[in-house]
Amino acid sequence: MNQQDKTVECISIIIDDALNGQRLDQALSSACDLSRSRVQQLIADGQVFKTCANGRETISKHSLRVALRQTYEIHVPDNTALDLQAEDIALDILFEDEYLIVVNKAPGMVVHPSHGHDSGTLVHALLHHCEQLPGINGVERPGIVHRIDKDTSGSLIVAKTELAHQRLVEMFSRHDIRREYLAWCRGAPLWQEQRFDLPIARHPQHRQKMSVQEHGKHAITDARVESRYGRDFCRMRLTLHTGRTHQIRVHLSHHLLPIIGDSVYARSYNPGPNIPAAARPALLAQKRQALHAEILGLNHPVSGKPLLFTAPLPDDLSQLSAALEAAYA
Repeated sequence: MNQQDKTVECISIIIDDALNGQRLDQALSSACDLSRSRVQQLIADGQVFKTCANGRETISKHSLRVALRQTYEIHVPDNTALDLQAEDIALDILFEDEYLIVVNKAPGMVVHPSHGHDSGTLVHALLHHCEQLPGINGVERPGIVHRIDKDTSGSLIVAKTELAHQRLVEMFSRHDIRREYLAWCRGAPLWQEQRFDLPIARHPQHRQKMSVQEHGKHAITDARVESRYGRDFCRMRLTLHTGRTHQIRVHLSHHLLPIIGDSVYARSYNPGPNIPAAARPALLAQKRQALHAEILGLNHPVSGKPLLFTAPLPDDLSQLSAALEAAYA
């Protein structure tokens, strides 16, 4: 379907005192439910017009300043359909309203389709759950704002409208969202609390890994030991202040505290005779990193109401935790 074949919504905006003098993209975004990037895209596509005495003129620059009582029209074509099939996959929903969904993602579920993962993802499940999911930036797709690794479980927020998506992206970029993880690690540090302020970049030799590197992106994680299991293991609470790829896993492995079950950032592990027999079956059964996004806190992107969500532990981590507690009691 080409642009001319699409149904087009026409939005008319008159510049008032509150918008006077702003950049065009900022003013139009403020006056309707379109994100600033979407307005910029529509300007680039020739879909924004200013009413003049002789009719109307097409606007081509999003940085123009608007003036009082100017009238603009935005033509918004229907969203481009996402070429994915909805799949009836059960979701553990912690919260849902007309603007957003918070899910407790199961371990093993990929968030977004990618090479080798063209079905069974969270996006496929959301397409089934939200049959009328609005488009974002002109594409009919779930509003994935952030991701967690395939084998990490826990809380994840998804936007259902373009307005919510725009504001959530801004909140993540300002680090205005509280994110706390639980990790079960090999080893137990002497310290109780520590801030990891270490830059992260792609590993120079292993392109599927990240690593601490001087030229990397700024990354901060606060770590606190919640439980110690002798000198062998610990349960750690991690608070993210940035959101780099594999940030927690990289920071912990760099401090010689690899996460139990992590096949990328930890060497293979076989608990020896020094490990209590009661803990060994659970340790051997842990086939993915023992990392869980437990707490997600934020102000609602539209209403401003404070929201706080706690994602229950999946069975494998509940069993691992119980086994360690019992073995080291």
